[in-house]
Amino acid sequence: MSDQPRKIHKGPQEPEGSQGPHRRLRPGRRASLAAITVIAAITLSACGDNGPSVRAFDVAAYAHKGHVANCDAFKAQADAQAVLRADALDPNELDRDGDGIACPSLPKPTDKKPVHRDFMTDKDGAPVVATAKPPPK
Repeated sequence: MSDQPRKIHKGPQEPEGSQGPHRRLRPGRRASLAAITVIAAITLSACGDNGPSVRAFDVAAYAHKGHVANCDAFKAQADAQAVLRADALDPNELDRDGDGIACPSLPKPTDKKPVHRDFMTDKDGAPVVATAKPPPK
């Protein structure tokens, strides 16, 4: 082994601060650039026009108030569906056929995703906890 210092070839040298085509990013900057790119992609996909805008409907006047409205009280099917979703016991009788869709004949916008309703209710919409037994003879 010789005592001569080794020379390591680093490739073509560019002046400090150069923006040339062969400039490499340091590992920390590479990770930062990748993180910024991912955040930008998520933001753009979330903010893009992916369909109709969701409009808010305040269900407070209808949910958990008993029978206060019927299908005629709503301008759109999605509004009636929001009320049914907020109060699945359906005291307003918005889902008369029990399929989980409120007021299907109302105009758009619509929300046709059924509300899960696998419980029994009595006439006033209260849940039936125990089945009724016939009176003894």
